[in-house]
Amino acid sequence: MISIITVVHNGLAMNRIFLENLSRYTYHPYELIVVDNMSTDGSREFFESKGATVIANQANYSYPYTQNQGIRQSKYDTIFFLNNDIIVSQEWDKRLMEAADANGLEIITPVGIEMLEEDELTKKIKRKWLKIKNPLSLLGFSRMNLLIMHRLMYGNWENFINSRYKRFGTSVKEGFIGNTVMMKRSAIEKIGTWDERIQGADFDLYIRSKKRNLEVGDIKPVHVALGVFIHHYIRLTVKSTRAPFADKDKLISVEQKWGEDTMRYYCKDINAFR
Repeated sequence: MISIITVVHNGLAMNRIFLENLSRYTYHPYELIVVDNMSTDGSREFFESKGATVIANQANYSYPYTQNQGIRQSKYDTIFFLNNDIIVSQEWDKRLMEAADANGLEIITPVGIEMLEEDELTKKIKRKWLKIKNPLSLLGFSRMNLLIMHRLMYGNWENFINSRYKRFGTSVKEGFIGNTVMMKRSAIEKIGTWDERIQGADFDLYIRSKKRNLEVGDIKPVHVALGVFIHHYIRLTVKSTRAPFADKDKLISVEQKWGEDTMRYYCKDINAFR
């Protein structure tokens, strides 16, 4: 069994797509923990009706705060932190776990539009996504429109993801994307839970794992699994109205926490993660 944690604040059409593909493609039995940040469009009720464990917040809280809420509720030793605006791929959980075990990793993420195996390929796929997303976004975020975007991007989704897995298998490279993070509970015991001051928590997690690796050596920094691709809609609803974070007054940036020099020390290609 595995634990899956996701946070939602409205976006019912996307939430339906998210859960459909999670149910279709997840290999292991799982508990789904949904932290609902005061949705008003039926998202909370939708997940409750599907048997998820729903933590019902009465305000909109930041990413790290809500992920830690999920950790406290979780039961199992392998925890996945998923954005709700993603489409997972075939056996995504099994393949991430296999890549982690093959490379001695306790924290791993897939690849996606944000990062591929080479910088030029990443730039190319980002350009393709923008060409598809930007004009279609003008038509809104209905289920049909979201699925059309995905179809135009990849064609046959299963063929696309399986061809990548056949090519890369369990190969990894150092780095991260934040929409899907697998973390073993042993990693949490070493580097702690999400820093609730940092909304850019994925970058902070990478730096903390890298720092621990260099100073203690009992954990490897976060890597991406090159054979596991997950689609992320990436700021699709950035123009939508969201309630301000209830904990906004305590949030600081990654730069404020670490300082530019320290960030560059632990992350040589710092611009790749911004």
